[in-house]
Amino acid sequence: MTSRAAPRPRLVAAAALATVLLLGGCASTAINKNFSNVQELTQTRLGAQVKWLNSEEARKQAQSDVDATLAKPLSADDAVRLSLAYSPALQAALFEGAANSAAATQFARLPNPVFTFERLVRREGGETDLDIGRALSVSVFDLLLLPARLRTADFQQQQLQLRLASDVVQTATTARQNWVRAVAAQQSVQYFEQVKVAADASAELARRMESVGNFSKLQRAREQAFAADAVTQLARARQAARSAREALARSLGLNESQAQQLKLPDRLPDLPKAPKDEAVVAQQALDQRLDIRQARAGLEFTARNLGLSRVTSFVNGFEVAGVRNSETGEPVQKGYELELPLPIFDFGDAIRARSQATYMATLNRTAQLAVDASSQVRDSYGTYRTGYDVAKHYLEEVVPLRKRIAEENQLRYNGMLIGVFELLADAREQITSVSQAINAQRDFWLADAALQASLIGTPMTPLALQAEPAAASSGGGGGH
Repeated sequence: MTSRAAPRPRLVAAAALATVLLLGGCASTAINKNFSNVQELTQTRLGAQVKWLNSEEARKQAQSDVDATLAKPLSADDAVRLSLAYSPALQAALFEGAANSAAATQFARLPNPVFTFERLVRREGGETDLDIGRALSVSVFDLLLLPARLRTADFQQQQLQLRLASDVVQTATTARQNWVRAVAAQQSVQYFEQVKVAADASAELARRMESVGNFSKLQRAREQAFAADAVTQLARARQAARSAREALARSLGLNESQAQQLKLPDRLPDLPKAPKDEAVVAQQALDQRLDIRQARAGLEFTARNLGLSRVTSFVNGFEVAGVRNSETGEPVQKGYELELPLPIFDFGDAIRARSQATYMATLNRTAQLAVDASSQVRDSYGTYRTGYDVAKHYLEEVVPLRKRIAEENQLRYNGMLIGVFELLADAREQITSVSQAINAQRDFWLADAALQASLIGTPMTPLALQAEPAAASSGGGGGH
């Protein structure tokens, strides 16, 4: 015996089923759409493409790309590209984003219709009566709220896209900054090695001059102390270079064998001819910051939910069911049931108050975020501009000046106007100035990467520019 529901419930149930079937295939579509949008966004902002290694073929291709890239010295852009295409940490974020996207898709779907079957047997006077009841129910309330659920799911997908884009920017910025630190540390090691060579030569000469009576013990001890300090400075510089290199390998997701293949350029890139304009930077931040876009979308969504809460605080459920009952020897009963909760004990005032307070909290949080974003950009730009000016000053003023002093002292030494120790001390000061110039270049490129992240909406910890100690003249007295 088949069950036939009343016309209206049947139409409602059919509509619900059709909607569920329509939304059934949206999960993979939403996941792919989110990834495509993030890929397009980061390609535009970062100039590198995010790759999702969701197949064995993609993973093999990534491995081949990494090996090809590591065969030559790694540039900053290569470091960013590898971090976005191969880093296991970013791949984990992509898969987590896919899982959250599927959950948002699930939220937009209607609950399944409920089928109820009832079988009752009544025995009386040797006769047996069989009652069979059938009902197919669906929540009309959920059906009426379907547009709101779809809007919520769409908002969740947008937020997932923005958060994932922020993770991508964070990954790229970390990779670029670690590359800058690794190259600068490697470059510094070369100059500390030169300092040690000069210190060893000075200490050996002091030993010989003391042995023939031309140097005091105090003068020789000073030169030996400087040579001993040079040994520790070189050891620390080498360890700093190893640590920076390992930090870069971690941010790129390189295993041990790949990390050993990693080659770095001999020096940092040259400074740009001119720094970025502050007004242009501020405008870019207003136009493209991800966190501001995310906050504005959240505020708009909360405002729309406020109106919905005013309705659902009174009525939060409404179900209709098609019913078909049959009884032995009796005509079949057909009809429908309605279920509607009555707002007797809960008038919804607490829900409305909570929604209003939530909206005002979101409004003020958005306003504070705009203030923070503007301040962060100004702070990042100030560090960037100071780093540029300091690095340029070292490269155009301090280092050339030290070079001219060295050339003049070489002439004076050739003319026997100064001794060898004065010449060695001046060489040490020149090397120190070059080392400080490397640090200034490093700080500028770190500030540049942090500024780019702040413009996109992933502010980094502000870089602290520390004053470098002035190179002090050292070396013992004595001349020719």
